[in-house]
Amino acid sequence: MKGFDTSSLWRVSAFRKARREGLLDIGQPGDRLTILPTTLLADLRRLQNEGAGGDVLEVVAACLRNQESALLCLELGAHVWPITLLPRQGLYHSPQDALSEGLAMAELRLVSVEPPGVRAPGDSMSQRVASADRYRPLAGLLWVIAVNGPRPDLLAEISGRVAYRFVASNKKDLPATRGAMASAVLRLERQSAPLRDIAGWPGMSVERASRLLNALYLNGVLLVSRSHPAARDAPTRWGGLFARRR
Repeated sequence: MKGFDTSSLWRVSAFRKARREGLLDIGQPGDRLTILPTTLLADLRRLQNEGAGGDVLEVVAACLRNQESALLCLELGAHVWPITLLPRQGLYHSPQDALSEGLAMAELRLVSVEPPGVRAPGDSMSQRVASADRYRPLAGLLWVIAVNGPRPDLLAEISGRVAYRFVASNKKDLPATRGAMASAVLRLERQSAPLRDIAGWPGMSVERASRLLNALYLNGVLLVSRSHPAARDAPTRWGGLFARRR
């Protein structure tokens, strides 16, 4: 697997300067959306009001929930990594593969959310369709941002008094899991369980279980039930049996 190459990415300082000067606007007037769709914009504003507007995973979840494409500019160390989400096609566009080695996902910071500059392969506006090698399956990106990204807690929409189960019939091309997470997925295929129980399984913790559940949920392979007999309130990540473990 290739390492993550930053040579094609903007440095943060250069990106911000180019943005101030309007040098990032490409294409002819009228051939690119200038604002995000109303429903997605409303969702993003709600996150902002709740103090989660800068949460990369919550913003990604909002794009998926609304099935709307968007360009996310992410700060990754000294560089800006542009990713265009294409939920309806199950793809993302990026100059770099999210599954590359050496990618420090925990450092991701959201710079901006903008209308997409590219369209999906096969779109009638072919001038906005990029090179085929820049499009990749969305499942891999969702997985690594959830499992290795900056958010250690459950997404708000799947938290609370809940029981979870892995839906094998909806399984997509997820990255291979190993160790404790692989064992947890197998157990969730056989039984519903609350976060409290999953966190206590061998090799797991509240944080690791939360990350796994987020990854499964974003990829559409997690059944979330608030009425199941196994549903329990989520434990804290701190203290006692469910203290954070690395």
